[in-house]
Amino acid sequence: MGQGRVSARRLWVVIESLHAVTYFAPGCRRSLREVGLKGFWAGYFAARAAPLGAVGAGPVAAVFFNFDPAMVRRAVPSCWAAVDPATVTVRRAEAAAAALHELCTPQARRALSVALPTLRRAAARCAGDGRPMAGANRELWPSVEVALRRDGLPEPVIELGEAWQACTTLREHRGDGHVAALLTQGLGGLEAHLLAAGALGVPADTLRDARGWTGAQWDAGIARLAGRGLLRPDGVATAAGQDLHRLIEAMTDDLAAPAFAALDDEETAALHRALLACATQIQASGLYPFPNPMGLPAL
Repeated sequence: MGQGRVSARRLWVVIESLHAVTYFAPGCRRSLREVGLKGFWAGYFAARAAPLGAVGAGPVAAVFFNFDPAMVRRAVPSCWAAVDPATVTVRRAEAAAAALHELCTPQARRALSVALPTLRRAAARCAGDGRPMAGANRELWPSVEVALRRDGLPEPVIELGEAWQACTTLREHRGDGHVAALLTQGLGGLEAHLLAAGALGVPADTLRDARGWTGAQWDAGIARLAGRGLLRPDGVATAAGQDLHRLIEAMTDDLAAPAFAALDDEETAALHRALLACATQIQASGLYPFPNPMGLPAL
C-alpha cells in the first residue's frame, strides 16, 4: 500500500535543513571570507544574490524582501568589488557539499545520491516566471559543475554539491511564492516578520535584529498591523492575524506544490525519506538555533 503524498510543507522542512548549511557551517562562512567577503552579512548577501549576477541593492532588497533595504545597501553592490558572482556560486556550492559530507553519515549521503534524479526533476519544474530567485538558481548547476570538476573534486562531493544546489533552487522557488502570497495580502517584509512573530510567538529580536529593522520601525509596524486588527498593541496576533498567517502559509504551500507535481505519491515519500536522513543529522548536530530567522522548525 502507498504511503500517501508528502506535502510541500514537509518537503520544505527537509530541503531547508540541507540548504541552510550554507549560512551556519563554519567551513561555508570561512570559504566566503577566503574570497574576500568580510563579515557574515557581506558573505550572506553576496552568496545568495550571486545567481542573479552583479546586481545592485535595489533588486536584492526586492527579491530578498524581508530585510531593511538599508541593511542590504551596506553590503551591495560593494561586495562585487571583492569577488565576482561566478566565483561565489562555485565556492558556495563547494563549501556546502563539504559541509554535507562532514555532517551526514555515509548512509545518509548515499541516500542523497540515490535521490538526485528525483531532485533534478523537481528543480527543473521550478518555473522562473515571476520567480527570479528560482529562475536564477535553476540555471546555475551546469556551470558550477564544470568548475568543480576542473578543481578536481571527487564525484561523491560533486553529487552532494548538485543535491545542495537542487535543494537551494527548490527553497528559493518556495520563497518567491511566499513573497507573492504576502504581497497579495498587503504585507511588506517588515509586516511579514511581525505577523510571524505575533502568530508563532517567536522572540522579536530573533527576526528584527537579524533582518536589520530598528526598534522604531518594529514598533511602527506593530501599530500599523494593530490598526488592521491583525496584532494587539503588544505584538501578539489577534484571531484575525492568526487566520491571515495560516492563509499565507497555505498559499505558500500551494505555490510551492507545482515543483513536485510530476512526482507520484511514492516518489514524494521516497524523496522525503532520502532528505530526512541527512536533515535529521544536521539538526541534531546543533548547527542551527531554534527559533531561527528562517522559520525552520525542528524535526
